[in-house]
Amino acid sequence: MGLRLPLTFATMHHITPVVLAGGSGTRLWPLSRALYPKQFLALSGTSTLFQQACLRLAALADPHTTIAAPLVVGNEEHRFMLLEQLREIGTSQSTLLLEPIGRNTAPALTLAALASRAAHGDDSILVVTPADQTVTDGPAFTRALRQAVAAAADGSLVTLGIVPDRPETGFGYIHSEGADAVRRVKAFVEKPDRATAERYLDDGGYAWNSGMFVLRASVWLAALAHFRPDIAQATEAAWAGRSTDASFVRPDKAAFAAIPGESIDYAVMEPCPADAASGFSVKMVPLDAGWSDLGAWDAVWQVSERDAQGNASHGDALIEDSRNTLVHATSRLVGAIGLDDVIIVETPDAVLVTDRSRSQQVKQIVASLQREGRSEGTLHRRVHRPWGWYDSVDAGARFQVKRILVKPGATLSLQMHHHRAEHWIVVSGTAEVTCGESKKLLTENQSTYIPLGEVHRLANPGSIPLEIIEVQSGSYLGEDDIVRFSDTYGRADGVGTDRK
Repeated sequence: MGLRLPLTFATMHHITPVVLAGGSGTRLWPLSRALYPKQFLALSGTSTLFQQACLRLAALADPHTTIAAPLVVGNEEHRFMLLEQLREIGTSQSTLLLEPIGRNTAPALTLAALASRAAHGDDSILVVTPADQTVTDGPAFTRALRQAVAAAADGSLVTLGIVPDRPETGFGYIHSEGADAVRRVKAFVEKPDRATAERYLDDGGYAWNSGMFVLRASVWLAALAHFRPDIAQATEAAWAGRSTDASFVRPDKAAFAAIPGESIDYAVMEPCPADAASGFSVKMVPLDAGWSDLGAWDAVWQVSERDAQGNASHGDALIEDSRNTLVHATSRLVGAIGLDDVIIVETPDAVLVTDRSRSQQVKQIVASLQREGRSEGTLHRRVHRPWGWYDSVDAGARFQVKRILVKPGATLSLQMHHHRAEHWIVVSGTAEVTCGESKKLLTENQSTYIPLGEVHRLANPGSIPLEIIEVQSGSYLGEDDIVRFSDTYGRADGVGTDRK
């Protein structure tokens, strides 16, 4: 008999939200890039997918619930974007667990469980979600999570299963029994072919695997030690050698690299139902809340607001005599005429045009960019940094022009270049310029010159953003021509990527 649970808890629960934000996927290229993946994009509204994930978990607040600040597991290279996006939504107390290298979700969750145990003890209930999904029905999502929390409080490993609305072949499935709010999981099954997916839909006992989990930290650690002691021991070793810098917690790099890479599903969830003697119970809560993993541009079209002809648009787009088409424009007007089932995505440095049914194949374009060593697969023209951003406006033989924005109170590293000189023109705000032994303030329409080889620094001492135009000239203008002497943001000294 399944559990029938009220919408509020009868006992007090301590919840630790865990957001898995370490992905560097490029399935939504050219909007998503390796160093600016989809979790940092605002595909609907003003909040990014990562921010939406954090806010959804915060909605679990209840008179019978205490919620800790989120634990965010992310990539070392994304640390400042994570911190800034958390600051924007008022969750600056979060702890960022930084992976030096991707090892899939089982080690990521284990890091979070160890961090939760260190901060809150073994009894905290971890509510785990990927950072790159979307949900359109927030109240339904919250109700399902509360039911999952109540089940996890009893020691079960709980997953959320998406109620399917079509015979989808791109997802794994969860086979459960019963029709209650919380159901026993019989098995996890791999992505099916079309005929099998249709049978799953007709059967009614199958749900899509969402990748969301609710479980006690102690239960996860015990289950991992039972099914994959190699991962458990290796992650414990990496955690034991951790270092802490403000909000950043870094496991030992060498020890973390030695952890076997594995997903939560393969490491623990799938073996559990087949091993009754283990004593671990896997439950599923059905979720019908307008969920999507936004795995390709076709999925973005599916969750977008569409006109009577099925067209969706973002930005400055004009669509005529077209049907079931998505136009996403970011920097200029895009016109579309006479198109059916087409995706068009425009960014300042790349444009994607694809049949909607083949949008999954964008990964082939990204692979080609990687083989050719082209930057369009990795970075946008506008590159975000902890102090602000820069936009490479133009470039040619022996020159490059950048638009640079520095946030109030922020400063770039003290640095020098071997192969280029720089001219800076202040567009707005106040610039504090260090050049050699001198330091001076520049305001709107004033400029300065940084000779080749001179040690220099740019800072914004004002209360409004500083914007400048930088003109570089020299024999080599690569982003790796920098020697960094000191840096406010704790980045490594010496030679490195410009303004990284």
